[in-house]
Amino acid sequence: MITVANRMYVSPKYREQFEQRFRQRAGLVDGMPGFLANHVLRPTKEGEPYVVLTFWDSRDAFEAWTSSDAFRQGHARSGALPKEAFNGPGGLEVHEVLEFGAG
Repeated sequence: MITVANRMYVSPKYREQFEQRFRQRAGLVDGMPGFLANHVLRPTKEGEPYVVLTFWDSRDAFEAWTSSDAFRQGHARSGALPKEAFNGPGGLEVHEVLEFGAG
């Protein structure tokens, strides 16, 4: 299993719009083979990024999503916020999940 974390620095003025975008997301990823879950993490401190965290069976499943028509369609809708809504460079991180103990 892997996680993909997309860190996004959102201007305070646009936080509500950013969150609303995810409440109304297209949901096309939900039916993709290997997709497990999507979580949007809100920062608790000023100046820290939101983290959009997805869980996948494998890196191959994630890469199949990013090269799919569904990915392009879903992200075409996400361009609703202006460039100034983001006040820092984001970053994409991929991690393998190590499972220790119950959980």
